[in-house]
Amino acid sequence: MKIASIVGARPNFIKLAPLSRELRRRGLDEVIIHTGQHYNYEMDRIFFDDMGIPAPDYHMGIGSGSHGFQTGEMLRKVEEALLAEKPDVVIVFGDTNSTLAGSLAAAKLHIKSAHVEAGLRSFDKSMPEEINRVLVDHCSDLLLCPTRTAVDNLRREGITKNVYLTGDVMVDAQKDCERIAENKSHILEDLGLLPNGYYLATVHRASNTDDPDKLRAITEALKDLENVVFPCHPRAEKYLREYGLWDDLVRKIDVIKPVGYLDMLLLEKNAKKIITDSGGVQKEAYLLGIACITLRDETEWLETVDDGWNVLVGPNREKIVSLARCFEPGHERQDVFGKGDASIKMADLVENISYEKTGGP
Repeated sequence: MKIASIVGARPNFIKLAPLSRELRRRGLDEVIIHTGQHYNYEMDRIFFDDMGIPAPDYHMGIGSGSHGFQTGEMLRKVEEALLAEKPDVVIVFGDTNSTLAGSLAAAKLHIKSAHVEAGLRSFDKSMPEEINRVLVDHCSDLLLCPTRTAVDNLRREGITKNVYLTGDVMVDAQKDCERIAENKSHILEDLGLLPNGYYLATVHRASNTDDPDKLRAITEALKDLENVVFPCHPRAEKYLREYGLWDDLVRKIDVIKPVGYLDMLLLEKNAKKIITDSGGVQKEAYLLGIACITLRDETEWLETVDDGWNVLVGPNREKIVSLARCFEPGHERQDVFGKGDASIKMADLVENISYEKTGGP
């Protein structure tokens, strides 16, 4: 039995790690196809190194570009790889352009596909990720949902067949790596940071980075706060420089290069608050018990808001500063993302759908 796992960007790699490990533990033949959507060391290779992910069998080197160019090139090259490999099942992860290209290629070639993190919705179709989520879910044969909300979202869209509540594979990834991070990462010492002594901020969404007014409001808020650590995404750096915001920002806060998963876990775990527009970081903050200030007006992780550990502020300078200083969750977190066994459940389901296709037991 052959499985093709298609990845291309940082969030994909984190989800791939525990599932790939489980598939290979069972002796299944997995091929990793890497589109190269993220391609520098800090956004790509460090995750394979930190998380023990096998080297990709294909690395397509697509790189940056418009959504149409990037997705089209990925679709063409992924299709070539799938024709060569002839997998029984294709697995795609999350909501990136790599996810969409992999899902479309599989559907056009009549190969069964599974979507890890199915059913998420922000209900904001101005987000490219939202378009990707909807299209991938409607193309997929197996929908692996992290939460009950995700299952309900699919049901409202008429998708009820082969929909499974597995829990969130990122819980598995965090459990696998948190202890390793404590032993291996020296990021706090390297940056001279004390636990609970700094805010951690990330910004990468086009809706924030590409708009000079929004990006300026966010950076002004970060400068108003003391002791901010800002691992800077290449996209954010590009526009901070283009809009003339870079020099003053690096004088006022601690701007660092993007970090690997182990370093990021430690930075998140020891922050007093997290300020982000990332879906994955919102969820990691929740799992680690760190209050989160989200620089968006909506989120696909409604559970974190409903449970009182995440607050949506948008790119509003005054709200960001006020809530970063004052927002505190009022109770213990609920167990909404599962218990860390999602990869086992997913591997079981992937095996079963392959047998269904090939006539196995």
